[in-house]
Amino acid sequence: METYAKLTAALKNTALLDATSGILGWDEQVNLPPGAAELRAQQNAALAEVIHREFTRPEIAQWLTELEGAELDPDAACVVRETRREYDRAAKLPADFVRRKTEAASAGYHAWTEARKNSDFSQFAPMLQKQLDLAREEAGYLGCADNAYDYWIDRFDPGMTSAVFTDLFNEMRTPLRDLAEAVLAAPRQADVSIFKGFPVDQQETFLREVLERIGFDFNHGRLDTAIHPFCGGSSWDTRLTTRFFPDNPLDSLFSAIHEAGHGMYEQGLRIGNPGCFGLPLSEAIGMGVHESQSRMWENQVARSEAFWTFYEPRYREVFAAQLKDVSSEDLRLAINAVQRQPIRVDADEVTYNLHVILRFEIERALFAGDLDVAGVPAAWNELSQDLLGFTPETFAQGCLQDVHWSEGFFGYFPSYALGNVLAAQLWNAANADLPNLQTEFATGDFSALLNWLRDKVHRHGKRFGTRELIRQSIGEEISPAPLIAYLQERYGALYGVG
Repeated sequence: METYAKLTAALKNTALLDATSGILGWDEQVNLPPGAAELRAQQNAALAEVIHREFTRPEIAQWLTELEGAELDPDAACVVRETRREYDRAAKLPADFVRRKTEAASAGYHAWTEARKNSDFSQFAPMLQKQLDLAREEAGYLGCADNAYDYWIDRFDPGMTSAVFTDLFNEMRTPLRDLAEAVLAAPRQADVSIFKGFPVDQQETFLREVLERIGFDFNHGRLDTAIHPFCGGSSWDTRLTTRFFPDNPLDSLFSAIHEAGHGMYEQGLRIGNPGCFGLPLSEAIGMGVHESQSRMWENQVARSEAFWTFYEPRYREVFAAQLKDVSSEDLRLAINAVQRQPIRVDADEVTYNLHVILRFEIERALFAGDLDVAGVPAAWNELSQDLLGFTPETFAQGCLQDVHWSEGFFGYFPSYALGNVLAAQLWNAANADLPNLQTEFATGDFSALLNWLRDKVHRHGKRFGTRELIRQSIGEEISPAPLIAYLQERYGALYGVG
């Protein structure tokens, strides 16, 4: 159909511009010299304005209206449906607002890096207020001024709401906190001091080997370093980042595997939908599903006994001097250490979701007007004490640790916990369908799991919403029960707690 061809051509052209914007964003966090920050903010804003103008052209609305009245195959119907959803949102945003918000995201990132470096919340507070005002302003343009937080949650996970997450987190909070306290009180504890003096170049050598073996395609991607690990770029050009510390080699390893999980999802979207660049068919459903992929590879796979059955000999070969007096049992326990860790991205599986609940409570209170920006540090510390059992020593270890708010990404944090929930459900289903999975991991073969995920998740793009995808793929409704059971089983056995 000629109209459909026009629509898809326009979408692909916009996607080319958007992919360029993505690389600019990656470069800003990886390579940009400090003196170029203001120029990059202007570049980002100018490109965002062009993308917005191209995507909201009146003829696109006309094509969508025409196609909505036509008989379409399921894939074409998906393209029209998802494009309409995004078009209606974008068309209501003034071009000037798009520019201002993009400039603020770039400026906010650099303000955050300085404030975090100085552990000075007062440096960042004005920018946080600005981002909060912009977030409310955008929700207002979409007629969601009274439900601004729900608007933002829906932006990252379509169909989800603060009420849904409240129920989910209420079900998770007590059993996870109880498990954390039981593990932390157990006589047997992990000794993470064994990780000292691990050369950065050798860390990178090892983790690159791991990423390639689990399935990340370096022909369509690369790995670099950044302050805060992330995955950027596109399905055709996937950029991963990690960071390195000589006395914390697991940070770089698990951060890289986590981001590779995102990257393999992006690459799977491309592989499962050839010729669909720029179309919803090759785009991720939402961040919850995205996080399910990264968290599964990071935790269920890379912290498993089977994974280290294969990789421990190589790890000892690369770090022979550092590990010569470390037993396999102590290494295994340290890899699965449970600690009162202030930093979310370094948190263990048991406490991680409590970090997310903390951020959700802060965001919900900010948008409800029950908390102002000046009160964020105190509220953060109070929730940290309640949920995690400690008060951060500095702002850098507390309310300044995450990059998200600096770029206006409110409503994103709940996606991390949703990702853990979905990862546990998908992990159970994968092991039921692939009974030899653990044996294959122990021999260094991870292809069966990747192929299963490509079939059950990646290839579907945006054809289904999150809930429908889980129903279609594994015949279940979203539930935290499998996650809670998985954590109780793994860490109960490791630490000898019931």
